[in-house]
Amino acid sequence: MLKKERPSSPCIAVCSTALGDEICRGCGRSVVEVSTWVMMTEEQKEKIWARLEQQWLRGGRIAPWLR
Repeated sequence: MLKKERPSSPCIAVCSTALGDEICRGCGRSVVEVSTWVMMTEEQKEKIWARLEQQWLRGGRIAPWLR
């Protein structure tokens, strides 16, 4: 995993879940993950962070919050 201090949320202010998408085009979280983020444990968040960072890497890019 890449090492840089993460923000409090993966949100990059390009949220498409408000427009009806099941997966946000900005951060890659599901609508459920976006809506329940503040209630999740650190362990739950870590799993999502790791998955999102791997998705960005598989796409050949670095996650915006790691730049």
